[in-house]
Amino acid sequence: MFSKDFYYGASTAGFQVEMGSGKAVDPNTDWFVWTRDKLNAENGVVSGDDPAQGCDYWYNYKTFHDLAQNAGMNMLRIGVEWSRIFPKATFGIETTEDLNAAADMEAVAHYREIMKDIKDRGITLMVNLSHFTLPLWLHDPIKVNRERDMTSAGWVDERSIHEFEKYAAFMTTQIDDLVDMWSTQNEPNVVAMPYNSIQMGFPPCIIAPDLKEKVLDNEAKAHNAAFDAMKKHTSKPVGCIYAIGIATGDEEAVKEATAHELSRYLDKVQDKMDFLGVNYYSRSAVLKKEDGEIKALSNYGQGCKPNDFSGDGRVTSDFGWEFYPEGLYNTLKLLYERYGVDLYVTENGTSDSKDGIRQAYLISHMNMVERLIENGVPVKGYLHWSLVDNFEWASGYGQRFGLVHVNYETKKLTTRGSYFIMKDIIERGTTKDYEYLLKYPYDIFDEKNLMK
Repeated sequence: MFSKDFYYGASTAGFQVEMGSGKAVDPNTDWFVWTRDKLNAENGVVSGDDPAQGCDYWYNYKTFHDLAQNAGMNMLRIGVEWSRIFPKATFGIETTEDLNAAADMEAVAHYREIMKDIKDRGITLMVNLSHFTLPLWLHDPIKVNRERDMTSAGWVDERSIHEFEKYAAFMTTQIDDLVDMWSTQNEPNVVAMPYNSIQMGFPPCIIAPDLKEKVLDNEAKAHNAAFDAMKKHTSKPVGCIYAIGIATGDEEAVKEATAHELSRYLDKVQDKMDFLGVNYYSRSAVLKKEDGEIKALSNYGQGCKPNDFSGDGRVTSDFGWEFYPEGLYNTLKLLYERYGVDLYVTENGTSDSKDGIRQAYLISHMNMVERLIENGVPVKGYLHWSLVDNFEWASGYGQRFGLVHVNYETKKLTTRGSYFIMKDIIERGTTKDYEYLLKYPYDIFDEKNLMK
């Protein structure tokens, strides 16, 4: 069963939950200008929803923390917005004194208030420093997209490595007394994807495969530099968070696709991570073509039709993501065998406005974690994505991942059935009492899908 020191909790990200009232709005990020751009909305690149109308965690954080505490959660992962700390460029600013002068210390103080409220409740705090967004002074996606003006090109710009290192070190000096675990970056591989895909709607939304690899390389260098800089000020664990679902399909194709994915970032940072956070939602399916190219198959993983069935006959979410819990088992097992560090599930969840499949999704994925622990894999915690509905990037408010429903007009928060199921699992310390439900939508105990 889950041990007494296992961490149960939920994750949120600054940009997705903080805004919602006038003074909470942060207009200084690439994502803020990107999602509010009229042309992007007219062309369907983004939803047209306004991130400024969110669920107002910035000021209403105590209500959110009440919900976590009442569910028995003993860990929360939150994000800090780089743009709130340094709303203006820090190029050329090197000394501690000058960085202090450049920082918005009111924002620092407010983050401390939020974090202190978490700590006062006895909840362990994981802080992530970079969750997709970048300060507008470092990345202006409209200029990059429309004019190919690369003067503010984000992670393409090698200056971002040192700027991130400074920001990370600064935050360690400011809030380390309240933080239990640090994550430098969230899903760096997803940050690189917009340079090879325009369908996902992420900035800057240009086709430039060479820049995709450059972004990943710069992010890895930034993590390594930040790790060293942070360790001068903290003895707390410092890790990173990666989005991955180990591929299924043709054996040779799976082997090559997995090796390629891990080599792009995780292999480059493996000597500088005290733990690895894993974000898992579904699998991918691959096939090796006659010319040797590895092809991702449609109608599997995150490439399915919404509220339908995948090519394997598995149900899909509102987002069209396939229900594949055994992929979490296989992913975590492989990552532990390769890197040998403590693992945390830092995101796992499904978009489900009716809270129908979420309950089975939650039980089955937590069951996979429990079985892994029983088999000796040190998974230390499970954090659901997300505690509440939030601004789902290019999709806006249309996708709902929360254990708690948000009415964006009134800001009212209403617990869903899945919230109470997670609360009950935490109280029982096991998913075993729910295994009878795992025959639907299919029997997840089909051992052929689990790595031996």
